[in-house]
Amino acid sequence: GYPLSIFFIVVNEFCERFSYYGMRAVLVLYFRYFLRWDDDMATSIYHTFVALCYLTPILGAIVADSWLGKFKTIIYLSIVYTIGQVVMAISAVHDITDTNHDGNPDNLTLHIALSMIGLLLIALGTGGIKPCVAAFGGDQFEDHQEKQRSTFFSIFYLSINAGSLLSTVITPILRAQECGINSQQKCYPLAFGVPAALMVIALVVFIIGSNMYTKTDPKGNIMLKVCKCIGFALKNRWRHRGNEFPKREHWMDWATEKYDNLLIAQIKMVLKVLFLYIPLPMFWALFDQQGSRWTLQATTMDGNFGAIVIQPDQMQTVNPILILVLVPVVDGLLYPLIEKCHLNFTPLRKMTVGMLLAAIAFVVAALVQIQIDTTLPNFPGAGQTQLKVLNMGDVPLTFDVRDTKDPILFLLYSFQDIGYQQILTKDLSSLSFTDGTNATSLSLTFQSGARQSLLINKNKQIKLIDDINSKPEQGNNAIRFVNSFSTTLNISTGAGNLGMIEPFSQSNYSLLKEGQNTFQIENGAIQCVASRSFGFGSSFTVIISEMCTTQDGEIPVNGIHFVEDIKPNTIHMAWQIPQYFLMTAGEVVFSVTGLEFSYSQAPSNMKSVLQAGWLFTVAVGNIIVLIVAEAAQLPDQWAEYILFAALLIAVCIVFAIMAYFYTYVDPTEIEAQFSKEDQKNELEMDKTQSNDYEDVDIKQTKI
Repeated sequence: GYPLSIFFIVVNEFCERFSYYGMRAVLVLYFRYFLRWDDDMATSIYHTFVALCYLTPILGAIVADSWLGKFKTIIYLSIVYTIGQVVMAISAVHDITDTNHDGNPDNLTLHIALSMIGLLLIALGTGGIKPCVAAFGGDQFEDHQEKQRSTFFSIFYLSINAGSLLSTVITPILRAQECGINSQQKCYPLAFGVPAALMVIALVVFIIGSNMYTKTDPKGNIMLKVCKCIGFALKNRWRHRGNEFPKREHWMDWATEKYDNLLIAQIKMVLKVLFLYIPLPMFWALFDQQGSRWTLQATTMDGNFGAIVIQPDQMQTVNPILILVLVPVVDGLLYPLIEKCHLNFTPLRKMTVGMLLAAIAFVVAALVQIQIDTTLPNFPGAGQTQLKVLNMGDVPLTFDVRDTKDPILFLLYSFQDIGYQQILTKDLSSLSFTDGTNATSLSLTFQSGARQSLLINKNKQIKLIDDINSKPEQGNNAIRFVNSFSTTLNISTGAGNLGMIEPFSQSNYSLLKEGQNTFQIENGAIQCVASRSFGFGSSFTVIISEMCTTQDGEIPVNGIHFVEDIKPNTIHMAWQIPQYFLMTAGEVVFSVTGLEFSYSQAPSNMKSVLQAGWLFTVAVGNIIVLIVAEAAQLPDQWAEYILFAALLIAVCIVFAIMAYFYTYVDPTEIEAQFSKEDQKNELEMDKTQSNDYEDVDIKQTKI
């Protein structure tokens, strides 16, 4: 049967993976919209955190094998992990420093400091226990329970995928809710708090099973032994660098004075594989941008799938869903089909194909980004103003704008929206309009680098107002109202009461969610309603020119005018699915095959060394991202995608050349040869010792 203790280990792993991936799913948006970092800064810190998460497993393995043992290491680092998650949840509470109750933290430095402390503790915790939990689960089985152990690992990795999949679906939904004590904002405390609660459960469940576990004492860490052997070989080679010393076949042979030949041969095999790992970080540099750049790309897209609305950070769920589909298809259908075609699709060739697929995925992402860029507003630069004229009168107006360019002439009917006209602010010589009979010259001071609207009512009164100068964040819609009546209006929306709007004045912008929104408009004793469905990321100026005729009635269609300042996101999030498909296909071919290849080429006692090397390539890949994000400073995001794709293709060519010259080995056979040689040497030593004993006997007889 199965040890009861594995139940606690599987539940612990499910909760821990839910905690990690749930927190990580919303992390880049937390950086972007709560801490107010730009895209590059948010991406850099995100990948620094991920890199730390893949560097600390080496530390965790050394601590567990050389000092505390797996059980105590898991317990102690899980406590650190839990504290980190709690600190992250606290850091996201905007009310801590929101003294003026406007919904924005007034002391971002405190929130940033708490976030960095929390992430550091999480990286230490999740990375430290990563190499311990699976191995600790394997320790619960006896030697004769190979079948049960194999089943356990299948269930164990299923719990990892289940935890990551569920958390990536759930935590973005929690983030999208609004919460707060004094003001309602995106609920990052809940999005981080639920993963923190799951980590508490993971720790409690693991502790409950304490008395049932089989606990092994630390036996020393093979990585330390390998590092010492390599260090001795390098030092010994340096001491014997002169020409008077005979050369040796391999530089590791300089360790034979202190270490046995079998260990040296095993390290040689490991070094051959680690040498092939050198190009691999570039793959992970692209792969892990699913949680950063691709999530930020999704924020500028339309997430309405009809029955459901997908949050930008939920698009990451496409990856684990596709993994569940593609792994059996590739293993059970594609590989056997290739084999029947008698194609020699070696593990290294599979990895090369995986890298190419990832590069193509980024080319597709670049094409999607180019399409997105065509839908984004083109805001004015320095010395320019984008002017929109809103004719709130009853008769058409003809406008004449003069600057150093050709004159701008346009006819504007009542409440007609013809969009923004770009003018050169410093070179503007005249601005006038005519209603067909009377001409009016305007003397206005425009703001450089801004968008502004010029309101003209039926009495020919004018008012210049500032428009929103950036696309609304997080898919919200920025809506404001203009009162064209001679009396005061009181307007309420789903976001709250906008207050009293004086005649010929405008309200502040109010952020509304995607979907159907209803407005209540009061004009004295009359109360009317109006409704409108909004997409993602748009901005409208709403002009009310006519009230309803009955109490609580609908404002007539021609009585409310929605003037579009910024278009909504029109590129659908579904266009990200091809790039996710290509990246996931690349992951299945690259990652699964890479681990399989590494294990097949590693000696039995060196698997953990290669596992550490594999995780190290992931860490280096994330470091590459933050270097490129900070150093490249490319003006267009699509260009950065192309840059990463080009770098991976170049690295892929290098890897293909390295793979071509690689010779596959059988570690078991090599170890067996050394075992035979050791046995032969032992027999010869025994024989020599036996002859020596005979000589002694003879000599004694002669004496």
